[in-house]
Amino acid sequence: MKPTALIFLFLLTCLVAGTLLTYPIVLGALVDAPPHRVATRLSQFCILVGIWPLVRAMGVANRSALGLGTDGMALGRALALGWMGGVAILVVLSLSLWGLGVRLPAPGALDSLARLLGAAVHALVAGLLIAVGEELFFRGAVFSAVRRRGSAVEAMIWSSLLFALLHFLKPHALGPAYPLEWSMSWALFSGTFSGFSVREQIDSLLALFLAGLLLAAIRERSGHIGYCIGLHAGWVFVIKLTRLLTDNDEGSPYAFLAGNYDGVIGYLAAAWLGLLLLLWWGINRARARQAANPTEPR
Repeated sequence: MKPTALIFLFLLTCLVAGTLLTYPIVLGALVDAPPHRVATRLSQFCILVGIWPLVRAMGVANRSALGLGTDGMALGRALALGWMGGVAILVVLSLSLWGLGVRLPAPGALDSLARLLGAAVHALVAGLLIAVGEELFFRGAVFSAVRRRGSAVEAMIWSSLLFALLHFLKPHALGPAYPLEWSMSWALFSGTFSGFSVREQIDSLLALFLAGLLLAAIRERSGHIGYCIGLHAGWVFVIKLTRLLTDNDEGSPYAFLAGNYDGVIGYLAAAWLGLLLLLWWGINRARARQAANPTEPR
């Protein structure tokens, strides 16, 4: 079975298992949370439990394939540099949205320094946890599994497409009047797909796909995921603080530039990330040409 088909089957199985387990959990009042959140957490737990067998089945259960094929010090330096770069990239985006009036300062956001510092620490930790998990999977296991059977371009496209799509495929709220019965599981499962509209979310989907391409290009060039983890963590850090400190202004004539996904990642983010991707490609192409013709003037 092709790696991409195996990954899709694995994720679908985890989603089915998560939604099926939701009914008995909610019925027994074992968790005080809405059904769609219970289904999401259970599906994530199934992914966590099954991820290592999946990685072994794909033949990428080693440090090099997972993107950790360098020494710890080098990974740490790359992570730190990547984090600073990720923060810089998203700060430019956030300031642009603020300058265009798409996002405005949230009332009382800066009233408490302790609250702000607490939010910054939470954003830092959350960003690192999210980045480590997603980069190990997408730019580590998925990228390597596809790369072994195909080209770098194929690995970049498939890992990025899966990365973008999975941000939107999650159970949606059923409403307070929905009956507590087994049909809840089907409603949660089907709602995972019916709640996603490419037409309405194409801006955020495109931005996430381009983000994945940039991360995958860096993974291919560097040979590890240190920079990818840092960049990803820096992005999450700034997005979380941006959403805390500012609110979307739906009346702004440029409101369409901010995505529906989180109010930050939209068409403007896609344009910015696309520009960075082109710059990356141009710089590396020039370096490759120089390496092939060392006597050629720079």
